[in-house]
Amino acid sequence: MALADFARLAEEVGAQSGDLRVTLDFAIDAQGRRVIRGRLEAELQLPCRRCLSPMAQQIESDFLLGMVTSDALAAELPSTHEPVLVEDEQLNLLTVVEDELILSLPQVVYHDEADCEVSRDQLTSGEDAAASGEPAASPFDVLRHLKGKS
Repeated sequence: MALADFARLAEEVGAQSGDLRVTLDFAIDAQGRRVIRGRLEAELQLPCRRCLSPMAQQIESDFLLGMVTSDALAAELPSTHEPVLVEDEQLNLLTVVEDELILSLPQVVYHDEADCEVSRDQLTSGEDAAASGEPAASPFDVLRHLKGKS
């Protein structure tokens, strides 16, 4: 599947090129549940959280979905299954695959410190202002000024 077809993924991590390799196996398990076993693999360009430059990241995920027609049936699935809602006996596989891809994204991505355009020393945080002994500016100072109080 072309990564460019995933609009929600692009909103999350930026436009992507290349392909996603996905395998889906549809079956009925021993308890009579309709299930989808899947595996996906892709190389994405994800923004480094330090310098915001894109970096290659290999994404792989194995998943087991239980197809259900209501929230009540979803609650009955074992914890090994993720529910996927089937409405009017139709399932949009592009949406299902995109959901799994987004869920597989790492929470934080950083270049190695030696390769990153921004060093750890260049980053600042609220702790630095507190350590300098200066009081932090109040977010209510603007309101106080508007009301004419000092």
